[in-house]
Amino acid sequence: RRVSATFMEMLLICLECSTTVRPKDGWQVFSSAQDADGRCICTVVAPEQSLCSRDSKGRQLRQLLEKVQNMSQSIEVLNLRTQRDFQYIMKMESQIKGLRSKFRQIESEKKTPVTRNFQELKGKMESLQPLIPVLEQYKTDTKLIAQFKEEVRNLSGVLMGIQEEMGAYDYEELQQRVLSLENRLRNCMSKLTCGKLMKITGPLTVKTSGTRFGAWMTDSLASSKNNRVWYMDSYTNNKIVKEFKSISDFVSGVESRTYNLPFKWAGTNHVVYNGSLYYNKMQSNILVHYSFETGRVVTQRALESAGFHNVYPYTWGGFSDIDLMADEIGLWVVYATNQNAGNVVISQLNPDTLQILQTWNTEYSKRNAGESFMICGTLYITNSHLTGAKVYYAYSTKTSTYEYTDIPFHNQYFHMSMLDYNARDRALYGWNNGHQVLFNVTLFHIIKTEDDS
Repeated sequence: RRVSATFMEMLLICLECSTTVRPKDGWQVFSSAQDADGRCICTVVAPEQSLCSRDSKGRQLRQLLEKVQNMSQSIEVLNLRTQRDFQYIMKMESQIKGLRSKFRQIESEKKTPVTRNFQELKGKMESLQPLIPVLEQYKTDTKLIAQFKEEVRNLSGVLMGIQEEMGAYDYEELQQRVLSLENRLRNCMSKLTCGKLMKITGPLTVKTSGTRFGAWMTDSLASSKNNRVWYMDSYTNNKIVKEFKSISDFVSGVESRTYNLPFKWAGTNHVVYNGSLYYNKMQSNILVHYSFETGRVVTQRALESAGFHNVYPYTWGGFSDIDLMADEIGLWVVYATNQNAGNVVISQLNPDTLQILQTWNTEYSKRNAGESFMICGTLYITNSHLTGAKVYYAYSTKTSTYEYTDIPFHNQYFHMSMLDYNARDRALYGWNNGHQVLFNVTLFHIIKTEDDS
């Protein structure tokens, strides 16, 4: 059940690791943790938000039931008042009919002279004749009110039965159970900080907007209550960043703020990290650190020897020479240099000063890379930006070693111009030919349990 306003609700399911996890259709993030002996610790599953709609239906049902009950009370008051008036009208109707009968009797006997007063009284009596059909209609309306009252009573009973069947009265109890489950999840996730990429599934299409190329992102260091989205359309000649308070506002197109950057950006490989935007200044190898809070540049620094302006771009071009990214470990930049023969270079950055903390040279050609992203200090590189692409190469900064991989992913809209990992959401954000998409990632973990020596 959906009971919190986090980016996506989590469920913890402990099961045998030999069991294949088959979540329902939709975007769901899951990770399996094993100890050194291969025993399953837990599997984390995040369901698609639209699947958790029972609460909304329950609230609608309760609101409908309240309205019916309010209507029933109003009808009861109207009915009591109507019954009182009805008794008075019945008495009046009887009197009118009795008087009419007496007048007819007097006129037929003609034993007594008809006085002037009698004629006036008869005239008034005749003027009341049109009231008789009105009284008849009033009696009919009274019957309809009684019938309506009974129908509302029956409807109220049906709604209460549905409510009980849905378990709406257990909502508070279920909410507490889910909150307890989320606490267990956080305890488990604290042990699953890093892992090896095993699988990419999806995508989920969040929105279709903008040009063929662009970037969209959330802040991986933001709190669970902060789900702001930033949107940067196109790969060149633009410096307007749009901000949305949530994913739902982003989908609806409800902007909360826009930022006019001091410099235009190059490429689509920007990143928001700890409340700041990091991007490559157009037609340069300068990195820019821009604070959303102050609306000013904190610092800018040249990335020495880095190629720029389509010297060493990804396969799709678009001035994608310099790629800024973040993961569980920190802030990174991926680029290429002449000194490394145009092959990919990885550098970890100081987020405040943009100084390089450490650098790794790989043997993978930057121009042959479709896109790349960092997960837990490992750079994963795709072999193309087109259909049929897969994660082909992985370089670990922890061990300074690489391996060739074969992890396919569905390039649904045929042209990927942005692919970036978000450690908080455990998901890949993509810009797929004018579509903003999300990919689910599965990470493999080996952790120690308390009974391990």
